[in-house]
Amino acid sequence: MQLTERFTRAYEAGDVDAIIALFSDDAWLTMPPAPLEYQGRDQIVRFLIAIAFRGDRTYRLIPTRANSQLAFGAYVHAPKPGDDRANGLLVLTLSGDRIQAMTRFNGSVLPSFGLPSS
Repeated sequence: MQLTERFTRAYEAGDVDAIIALFSDDAWLTMPPAPLEYQGRDQIVRFLIAIAFRGDRTYRLIPTRANSQLAFGAYVHAPKPGDDRANGLLVLTLSGDRIQAMTRFNGSVLPSFGLPSS
């Protein structure tokens, strides 16, 4: 199974263990322009549990490319079908078969990638 498919399945299922298994040991998670940076699997997993997947939050991902890198439009599932909310653009920097960095941009950039803004 390709990294794209494994990442999509894990992220949409909220499977933090499966997500973090795809990252290199020294990976980075950043969210420009916010000054939030997390380095290493331990810090990234804490962020994913406390913020990204808090409560019952689940996502739908739409694959795309950004600067020749693998990227995904991320949408938070809403209780009512069709009301998913744009969350942001996740851009992955790969090193071999591992994610070396994940950069999350806010949802305002989604239309630039042909993705819905809501």
